[in-house]
Amino acid sequence: MGYISIQINKAKGSADTGASDHIERKTIPKNADPTRTHLNRELVEFPDGVSDRTEAISHRIRTAGIKRKITPGQVRAIRIVLSGTHEDMMKIQGEGRLDEWCDDNLQWLQRTFGKENTVSAVLHMDEHTPHIHATIVPIVTGERRKAKKKQTEGKRSYRKKANTVRLCADDVLTREKLVAYHDSYAKVMEKYDLQRGVRGSEARHTTTAQYYRDLVRQTSELEANVQQLQTEQQQAEQQLDEVRQEVKSEKLEAAKTEAKAAFVAKVGSLFGGGKLKEFEHRNEDLQKRIQELEEEAIQREEQHSKQIQEMKNAYERQYRKLSEFTDFVKRYFPYVEKLMPTIKFLRDTLNFGDGLIKKLCMFKDVTIKGELYSTEFRQHFKTDGSVCSLIETSDGKFDLKIDGVSHVSWFRRKKDEYMEALGLPTKKQNRDIKL
Repeated sequence: MGYISIQINKAKGSADTGASDHIERKTIPKNADPTRTHLNRELVEFPDGVSDRTEAISHRIRTAGIKRKITPGQVRAIRIVLSGTHEDMMKIQGEGRLDEWCDDNLQWLQRTFGKENTVSAVLHMDEHTPHIHATIVPIVTGERRKAKKKQTEGKRSYRKKANTVRLCADDVLTREKLVAYHDSYAKVMEKYDLQRGVRGSEARHTTTAQYYRDLVRQTSELEANVQQLQTEQQQAEQQLDEVRQEVKSEKLEAAKTEAKAAFVAKVGSLFGGGKLKEFEHRNEDLQKRIQELEEEAIQREEQHSKQIQEMKNAYERQYRKLSEFTDFVKRYFPYVEKLMPTIKFLRDTLNFGDGLIKKLCMFKDVTIKGELYSTEFRQHFKTDGSVCSLIETSDGKFDLKIDGVSHVSWFRRKKDEYMEALGLPTKKQNRDIKL
């Protein structure tokens, strides 16, 4: 029995165009299969004159009867992603129950948040697991949740109207309501063998950027394990060679003793003497010791052979796992590999910390104060608050932008400013000189 997946987030910005472009596939993400995009479909019919998600959000707010002015910072929409464990979702699809699953999801959304507030619900079939992107406009009625029920103005008391129409995401996303959403959604999904996660669990949804970092970390750990196995195999083979050399030396010593004993036996047969039996006893002792060493060597060789085979098997499993892991990354996240040189440049050359690099890899802007090092000029340049960001270039690579320009151009501009401050001619001025 699998688990439900429900993610609820406030939309960013007044239009939330970034999410709209993703949901409506105006831009194709790297983890989507373009040959399956035609299978995606909108589950909610738009009103007349409304053609997309952005217009649907505006239309609902405009026609809801809101009297109070909406500020630019107010949340205009809530994004909800509904799905389940991958294996269970594929089972639902394989049994031909995906349409039924979509209908139950849509009914739950409209029953929970209101039919008119559910302005969009799009089924995505071109990614790894089927899922629904729903859009809710948080229209509520009544007085604000945090406001006092009574206010006093002089000697006059008054209460706000209970049926006031408002746009308020905070009233929709209280802690109690979020718990209730998970409970009620899990109840609807029981028929599909999907259950709620553990209540109060500390598990959190992993962002795409965090998932990429985990993939890189796990790859490094697998490579380290493979190297360790190779080292242990070499040590085991070296120990086995030492045992063989020890047995060989003991056999050589025994051969010398046998030859000496044979010579003494001939001498004894001619002249007699007590040395003969002494050599015979010594020879017997050596023969026993050789036999013990041979048995010990066989046991140790068998043990080492077993250990080597186990290490080889472990190495093959680790290597196979590493290969599968690498193929998975290259197939579903092809730009992770392209990010690696940029991450190395940020860490080793610019001395960016992990926190800054993580934000940049999540394609967020970061502000830098301090000094940045240029490998071209071998010089540090001060900055009081430059904005850095990662931008994908037309050839699929990633470039560091500083204050909106390429880091190369930014360093050259800083170099010109430094030269001008010293009263020295810059490269740009030299180019402007005409002979």
